[in-house]
Amino acid sequence: MKILVTGAAGFIGSHTCERLKGLGHEVIGLDNFSAYYNLELKHLNENALNKKNISIIKKDLRDNAFAEALPKDINYIFHFAAQPGLSSTSSFEDYLSNNVIGTKNLIDYALTLPDLKLFVNIGTSSIYGLEATSAETIVPKPASYYGVTKLAAEQLVLQKSREQLFKSCSLRLYSVIGPRERPEKMYTKLIACAFNNTEFPLYNGSATHLRSFTYVGDIVDGITSVIGNDAKVNGEIINLGTEVEHTTQDGIRAVENIVGKTIKINNVEARAGDQLRTKANIDKARKLLNYNPKTTLLESVKAQVEWYRANFL
Repeated sequence: MKILVTGAAGFIGSHTCERLKGLGHEVIGLDNFSAYYNLELKHLNENALNKKNISIIKKDLRDNAFAEALPKDINYIFHFAAQPGLSSTSSFEDYLSNNVIGTKNLIDYALTLPDLKLFVNIGTSSIYGLEATSAETIVPKPASYYGVTKLAAEQLVLQKSREQLFKSCSLRLYSVIGPRERPEKMYTKLIACAFNNTEFPLYNGSATHLRSFTYVGDIVDGITSVIGNDAKVNGEIINLGTEVEHTTQDGIRAVENIVGKTIKINNVEARAGDQLRTKANIDKARKLLNYNPKTTLLESVKAQVEWYRANFL
């Protein structure tokens, strides 16, 4: 199969590219190399992909000219590209243009593909709101610009299934961790603080927040399992993550235990829109995709610490 992966230089996108290549597919990556975070990490991911003969086209989905650089014989699209997370430096317009307009432009390109089997939108548990513990049928209550615009993007993609213009699904991911995690995310920050003896900024009240911290390899298992299940997943929203919950404090202790250092904590003002609890309900994923994540928190953090040590120390 010939597969397009947007956001290919990112955390989960790059891992997915590698897995797809390993499964024998032809992979075409696309990324705009946004300066949202340090480009050193994206180029590190790009180099890892290049070594496996996966190239990344440097184009922005907000510019319709991206389509001219892509072939017309794509069979699958995995759409990771987005303005991520909760950031005080990102405006509503950033989220709107990247997550909604960019997705609409990608859909327009997808409509020109005669051999497209499935458009896979990569969604997020942030769509649910401050608590994400229920099945996919619950009414979404996003509490951030990120969640709102990712919900809009998801519905734009699923609309095409309802119109029977192409098959599509949306995978809502839960708190993915592991090697290549973005530098502003919790575990990369914790690991950097442990090794550099700097303070970790802990948002007030967040030590007791609960999360389905899910290893990136387990997430990629679920993502790639939709291939060949096009009819089964068409029009579906599917949660991917672990059912095991851990607090932020559990995560801090895990890093401390593996690195062998106590992390200095600096309590800072809480973030608006920060989720209080996520616990992936994966009944549908089990039924449709035989999905069964198994990696423990300690195993996940150990892999991330080893990656950090190999690339940044």
